[in-house]
Amino acid sequence: MADAKFVVEHRTLRQFAQDLLEAGGVATARASLVADNLIFGNLRGVDSHGMQLLPAYIEHLEQGLMLGNEDGHVLSEQGATVLYDAANGMGAVTADHCCQHVIRLAKLHGIAFAVARNANHFGAAAFWARRMSNEGLLGLAFCNASPIVPPAQSKEARLGTNPICMAVPGPPDTSWLLDMATTTVAANRIFKAYHNREPEIPAGWAMDKDGRPTTSTDEAFHGLISPLGGYKGTGLAAMVEILSAVLGGGAMSIEVGGLRIKDRPMGVSHSFLAINPDGFLPPAEFGLRMDRLTNYLHSAAPGAGYREVLIAGEPEARMEKNRAQTGIPLGPGEWRRLVEWAEKYGVKAPRYNTEEHG
Repeated sequence: MADAKFVVEHRTLRQFAQDLLEAGGVATARASLVADNLIFGNLRGVDSHGMQLLPAYIEHLEQGLMLGNEDGHVLSEQGATVLYDAANGMGAVTADHCCQHVIRLAKLHGIAFAVARNANHFGAAAFWARRMSNEGLLGLAFCNASPIVPPAQSKEARLGTNPICMAVPGPPDTSWLLDMATTTVAANRIFKAYHNREPEIPAGWAMDKDGRPTTSTDEAFHGLISPLGGYKGTGLAAMVEILSAVLGGGAMSIEVGGLRIKDRPMGVSHSFLAINPDGFLPPAEFGLRMDRLTNYLHSAAPGAGYREVLIAGEPEARMEKNRAQTGIPLGPGEWRRLVEWAEKYGVKAPRYNTEEHG
């Protein structure tokens, strides 16, 4: 049986997100920032970090597990480094402040690094890396996350999906932008499948609670996420944990909460690194060298079953152009949860078109 997709024009959906957040008590400027962040994920086809996160954000706000109008503050600034206390504010708000600091310091010193502790989910890491690259900087963003990933050879969760992201200055539709979890897939792709009542997920994504590989969405939702490449993913996740939580003095490993954990705040840590390429090469030369590298990659002969070779960020950039024209599709579970919150807050749900997917 086909499942209907609810397709909403992206600007309309973005306003809906802002309206829901404001109805939940979030001030306009902060609600606007979070809405931009969520729609960015949907536009680029990273639906796991789009509107499906909003109900969880609102639940945390309602329960006092996240503070919608807290900006946090700088704990220390030494040279090109900043330590920031998010004070349990919304993740996008914390990330925005940290990006402002590293952009300022990287333009002054050539490089800057900020770590925030006591923070919350900051949406798609690419949003923040691109924020830095739009200022002519190499932008890197990291974050530790809820402990739902076992170390290689284990069946007990100790690490998060701990993303790694890097964006390079240049045109948004052709610039190199890597945004990856240190697991086979982002956890929210499994959560999205669960909320949309999809019975199966691809092999390799997850394990059941006993550490056995599974394609059952239900078993995966209540089980474990597979680390990327076994011990290699475990090592990368631990690296992110060190660069964020260990270095910043925040919650680590099993100390971290989560969007599905309702007995304590998330308490994640973010870290942001900005590098000014002007300290190494004239801007024009850096751009030419990036073009050469991109051309080298593009010129590789496609393998069997492929028509072209793409660089990191290109598939998402193409999706962004397409969805800006055609709208953002939401699964039935996502749509139902959003409408429920809209009815509770007296917010009018946006108009939509439907698509059937077999």
